[in-house]
Amino acid sequence: MSPDRLDARYRRFAAEYNRGVDATLLAATYDVPEVQLDTFVEFLSRKGYDLHRPPEAPAGRSADAVDYQILGTEMQFVEVELDPGESTIAEAGAMMVMDAGISMETILGDGSQQSAGVMDKLFGAGKRILTGESLFMTAFTNSGATKARVAFAAPFPGRILALDLAALGGAILCQKQAFLAAARGVTVGIAFQRRLGVGFFGGEGFILERLAGDGLCFVHAGGTLMERDLAAGERLRADTGCLVAMQPSVDYDIQLAGGIKTALFGGEGLFLATLTGPGRVWLQSLPFSRLADRVLAAAPRARGKRTG
Repeated sequence: MSPDRLDARYRRFAAEYNRGVDATLLAATYDVPEVQLDTFVEFLSRKGYDLHRPPEAPAGRSADAVDYQILGTEMQFVEVELDPGESTIAEAGAMMVMDAGISMETILGDGSQQSAGVMDKLFGAGKRILTGESLFMTAFTNSGATKARVAFAAPFPGRILALDLAALGGAILCQKQAFLAAARGVTVGIAFQRRLGVGFFGGEGFILERLAGDGLCFVHAGGTLMERDLAAGERLRADTGCLVAMQPSVDYDIQLAGGIKTALFGGEGLFLATLTGPGRVWLQSLPFSRLADRVLAAAPRARGKRTG
């Protein structure tokens, strides 16, 4: 096998290993005896390939362990199944349909500060205004004696992504307004970017949302979704609006898109996002801002009429 093909094979193995693919399946796919898998991983690590298993989910979750099903193609919705007493939180206006046994309650913030005082709750919820979101969210609780379902719809064409925070190190960062819903116990906060350039030119603004905990959360991406697992030091350049979510370990910076001529006349914007691993990133092919710009450009211009 040529060195290039061997390198590609090793990279595929590393990506699947880092994603948490079952060891037995990896051994069968790459013709490595399962008892020698750790030795093979050590061999690749010495050759410079970045290999790291995702952290194991904790034995006892603090967030509700909800079941779900994502339905649809271009206009998706996620149907969450709740056991009696379980709850899920969602952005105001995201609910599509729910069973009769589901009760809904408007809450300040994400409801994670139940034991906090009124001012602490207001401060925690008030930080959400900085991301362009409402002070309030809605909690949906199964108040019945049997399983019940509630569905949440995507706001525009694209894909709904289910993320298990326990398997992703306990937190992800996502662009504002990407969050759709989550199991009760997941906290929805804000994360300031360290570099001012990201804040002024990053497209997502100076602030990203931070989803933390050990439960499931659902985010929405416009168009088609792309997932990349970046090795340590590996770089990816993308349109600033195309970033949906990333692990906190990924370094996010903004740089000029080539030379001045390219930046001014290339049609791709002045700046590009540079993402540096290690960590996983999720990208969207159709940011809502791009869709809105095209719709606005195609809309007929209003023309005034003189009367009298």
